[in-house]
Amino acid sequence: MTGRYLLLMDLRLADKTVLVTGASGGIGRALVEEFAAEGARVALHGHTHADEMRAWACGQPWADRSLCVTADVRSAAEVEAAVDEVIAAWGRLDIAVANAGAWPPDDARLDTIDPARFRNTIEINLLGAAWTARAFLRALERSGPREDGDGAALTFIGSTAGRFGERGHSDYAAAKAGLVGLTQSLKNEIVLLDPFARVNLVEPGWTVTHMARPALDVPGNVEKVVRTMALRRLARAQDIARTVLALSSPVLSRHVTGQTVTVAGGMEGRTLWESDDLDEDAIRRRARE
Repeated sequence: MTGRYLLLMDLRLADKTVLVTGASGGIGRALVEEFAAEGARVALHGHTHADEMRAWACGQPWADRSLCVTADVRSAAEVEAAVDEVIAAWGRLDIAVANAGAWPPDDARLDTIDPARFRNTIEINLLGAAWTARAFLRALERSGPREDGDGAALTFIGSTAGRFGERGHSDYAAAKAGLVGLTQSLKNEIVLLDPFARVNLVEPGWTVTHMARPALDVPGNVEKVVRTMALRRLARAQDIARTVLALSSPVLSRHVTGQTVTVAGGMEGRTLWESDDLDEDAIRRRARE
């Protein structure tokens, strides 16, 4: 028995084929680990860090149930070609998690932002998710629903920036907010291909990942972040991944679709804690527990 938690329930994921975009690290890597632990076949998508992703996947105990694909999610054609590789290998695709994204580290007001940056952020975070969903739906149209009645599942990874906004990152906030409308639309479209298929959105808050670490390493930033949370701690990538696992399961979430689940420790758009109530070192330790 390892240090992993064990669920005393069959989530019916063991025979499913799963695609995780942006699987090179952080939340993407945690997603792959959680699905693989349930016995699923996992297709890992990467782009700029694809070689590192492949090296990591090849060393895992579930490597024989994995496939690595590459694509620039800004290209619908490349995403569809990557999904075609998955279909060629395993015959169908049951679950997709549109996780690939990018957060520009520099603050910039909208009146000063480079239009090229704004456009690129939208293309990666919103259009990339849309092209992933498009390729998934096209694959589902070809394969049809599963004979056992377990519906397909599509989950978008958004952000609390899409709910509360984010000063200096209007491009990122706009892209993530767009996923709400995409989720609400696709929940009604996917059932035309599979009557039990579901589409949901997970909104992580501040999560300890390689993408967020530079911002979190700035002295005082962790304290500022957790002042808006009921739970005064940062999320781990596994916290997000396990929520997606539950939403993807035909056992735990068979009647859940069109929902936005925020995994952010009860974050609100206001300050809940005064600085004197916070211990930044303790908060960082909790994030590693």
